[in-house]
Amino acid sequence: MTLRSLHRVQSLPVSLPAAWDFFSDPANLARITPPWLRFRIVTRKPGPMFAGQILSYKVRALPGLDVRWVTEITHVREPSFFVDEQRLGPYRFWHHKHHFRPVEGGVEVEDEVHYALPCWPLGELAGGFVASRLEAIFDFRREVLEGLFGRF
Repeated sequence: MTLRSLHRVQSLPVSLPAAWDFFSDPANLARITPPWLRFRIVTRKPGPMFAGQILSYKVRALPGLDVRWVTEITHVREPSFFVDEQRLGPYRFWHHKHHFRPVEGGVEVEDEVHYALPCWPLGELAGGFVASRLEAIFDFRREVLEGLFGRF
């Protein structure tokens, strides 16, 4: 199993509480996810984030293939940090850390994702494809966030 990673940092011209309110609300995930993923929350009104919270989604993994994705919020340190981990879904392993730090004029949002692909060793053949899709997802997210909050 190969452990892969993605790291992104973005500054937004909003306060730390405003950033936390937006990113800690699972309903906002659909707003920052590309339409081609057909992301939808299956969990009924998830409510405020807490450690141990289970969230269920449906996503389009490949054309014509929708999969269920279940994550657990494993750590929460409001308003600066939370972690989501996959419990069921398209990856063999998924660990996503979200950091929020106040900076002059706004907040820095940092994402650190560690993931592994399923079906080793055959799944490794899709490594480049999956990495490029994750990059595209986070590129889309960057653009949407700039549209919502403005450029830093």
